[in-house]
Amino acid sequence: MDMDHLVVAAATLEDGVAWCERTLGVHPVPGGKHALMGTHNALLNISSATHPRCYLEIIAIDPEAPRPGRARWFDLDQPELRQCLAQRPGLIHWVARVPGLEATLSQWRSEGVDAGQPVAASRGLLSWQIALREDGRRLRREGLPVLIEWGERHPCDALPESPVRLKAFEARDGLRAWLDTPRGETMLEVIG
Repeated sequence: MDMDHLVVAAATLEDGVAWCERTLGVHPVPGGKHALMGTHNALLNISSATHPRCYLEIIAIDPEAPRPGRARWFDLDQPELRQCLAQRPGLIHWVARVPGLEATLSQWRSEGVDAGQPVAASRGLLSWQIALREDGRRLRREGLPVLIEWGERHPCDALPESPVRLKAFEARDGLRAWLDTPRGETMLEVIG
């Protein structure tokens, strides 16, 4: 299991992009829309020697998309989180890359962890399988991530390099990430 990306959520994508510029001193690139979930995103490459092929995803509910037929990922439909995001964008979760999603989910189920079921998703040239719970809730037990298995391409394959690098990451008693930014080190802690 490898760190794949950090998830920063915002009430609107514009708020999230402004937060990135203000907090990290850089402008993320447009990502795209997730028809399956009614969300859209912007991305920033934060790869480093210790965390290769890693990015920051800024995600928000897409106001132009129809409401999906299931709960949105990362608790985005939960009133408590939406209330927090109305105040400010913030780090809400992390996603780990695995070579075999089915096998990892099976192992976790044997250990009593319900990480959800594999769901196929795509956006442009990207395709992946992601573990989603029916209720859309994030795993909180021991800081466990959402699991993802990428197809042939990974977002970092097309993302430009940025001056921001993931230095360190901790997911024990709450999520914490340390980013090396043009303005100096920035620490992010989970909200919601």
